[in-house]
Amino acid sequence: MTDPHPFIAGLPKAELHVHHVGSASPRIVSELAGRHPDSKVPTDPEALADYFTFTDFAHFIEVYLSVVDLIRTPEDVRLLTYEVARDMARQNVRYAELTVTPFSSTRRGIPGEAFMEAIEDARVAAEAELGVVLRWCFDIPGEAGLEAAEETARLAVDLGPEGLVAFGLGGPEIGVPRPQFKPYFDRAIAAGLHSVPHAGETTGPGTIWDALTSLRAERIGHGTSAVQDPKLLAHLAEHRIPLEVCPTSNIATRAVANIDEHPVIEMVAAGVLVTIASDDPPMFGTDLNQEFGVAARLLGLDEPGIAALAKNGVAASFLDAAGKKQLADEIDSYTAAWLAR
Repeated sequence: MTDPHPFIAGLPKAELHVHHVGSASPRIVSELAGRHPDSKVPTDPEALADYFTFTDFAHFIEVYLSVVDLIRTPEDVRLLTYEVARDMARQNVRYAELTVTPFSSTRRGIPGEAFMEAIEDARVAAEAELGVVLRWCFDIPGEAGLEAAEETARLAVDLGPEGLVAFGLGGPEIGVPRPQFKPYFDRAIAAGLHSVPHAGETTGPGTIWDALTSLRAERIGHGTSAVQDPKLLAHLAEHRIPLEVCPTSNIATRAVANIDEHPVIEMVAAGVLVTIASDDPPMFGTDLNQEFGVAARLLGLDEPGIAALAKNGVAASFLDAAGKKQLADEIDSYTAAWLAR
């Protein structure tokens, strides 16, 4: 096919695996770094490209946490959240489930109520002014242990804002077993939240099984190593458990050696429901449109195939039935008009 990027640029999309702080553009990071000059994060947007070059996953976490440290006031939270939505609007992202780690802010002294008010104020404004619908996944930072799990569950269950739909687990997987977080996921699920932990990004398929059995995962963040276990792939396909696949992220963090070996090809071949996402886009020099372009090349997709991939994101989302139908219809209308040109 011809260059797919013009089609992708205008395609209405949903994104289900994108991190709040990890979506801060160089412009926003430099502004925040300027507000907090004691940080080691560069204030020059051009210098951030070098700063965001990672040697491995551990180095990525180190850099990520240095950016997290720039979010110190409710005003910082509100600025970041609204500007992330602005970047999404430029890409025709209509709906996003943004992974938010409130523990990172509350442990730095932002009161839980003020944090919730800041993200909700930005969410309401983004929908009214930018046409981007945001929902939240509250995420346990695994490296911070059970203290973080307790606080994240408390914030989600006791203070959970209107836009909250899911409960997750991120950070390093090595040395952070999934089963220890079961009580916290049980509380969140009992409160009506969906389970969406990261698993199998830098560890083997056993971590994904743990996420399914102990954490009752409804979607899996990354799931890169699922292809190492045919039984697991078959289980994911049979039960329509989606994988949130972030190709460029997996290369940047060395979870996958090179893009042409990305397991998304095997995932799709096995019948797994795959959604495409950007994870921490500015940190990885990408965005959702670019990730769709990568997936289109790897999977050999034409425009209808790319549209079907976009509709996977809608189907795997936690939008209500009416919202899913509206966005899927918008994708179909856009695609039909494009093909009829």
